[in-house]
Amino acid sequence: MPTTNDKAVVQDYFNTVGFDRWRRIYGDGDVNKVQKDIRVGHQQTVDTVLSWLKADGDLSGQSFCDAGCGVGSLSIPLAEKGIQVSASDISKKMVEEAQTRAQQILGQGQNPNFSVQDLETLSGSYDTVICLDVLIHYPDQKVPEMINHLASLANSRLILSFAPWTIGYMLLKKIGSFFPGPSKTTRAYLHRDFDICDILRSQGWTIERKAMTKTSFYFSRLIEAKRPEA
Repeated sequence: MPTTNDKAVVQDYFNTVGFDRWRRIYGDGDVNKVQKDIRVGHQQTVDTVLSWLKADGDLSGQSFCDAGCGVGSLSIPLAEKGIQVSASDISKKMVEEAQTRAQQILGQGQNPNFSVQDLETLSGSYDTVICLDVLIHYPDQKVPEMINHLASLANSRLILSFAPWTIGYMLLKKIGSFFPGPSKTTRAYLHRDFDICDILRSQGWTIERKAMTKTSFYFSRLIEAKRPEA
């Protein structure tokens, strides 16, 4: 993100009004039509990632980093598969909710290791790094640095999702900006598919899979990249 203030805005949003809103969306309670549509779209993205991993065989014992884990929508099902998961989010409230959900679902089993961290401060080494629906908070000029940082943590695989830039989606974004509300607290950045792929290829990664999730109010491009030797 361009400044510390921008990061603080995102952090504050997801610890206050944003937390309440997205906790409902990522839950199973009653929500309005738009929120339900976003819930369905996000779950489709998570399900696509899980289907890719399932197709690759038994991953139990491998180490995964879920960067920007939210309420644990991906971290928890990964842990259920016997994967060692390190999950983090910039929002303390989101992490606390994720921990509660993990304990409810997994009990005393192998829970993810949750921490409150932003993407920039993540460290360590993992078989796979996954970052879903977080790059929307990063402007174009910061994306190469962030992707390269995430890639440096991954031994074999990196999975990213982002809101793709198209003329149609850009128009939707502009129309949405005319209607103020608490959900508009943070900026939403769209990114070009070929720019993301070029960043990955410039660092020696190979694009293995792509997918697109598109509902009425949720759209997300998913990309899986692997190191050539992986």
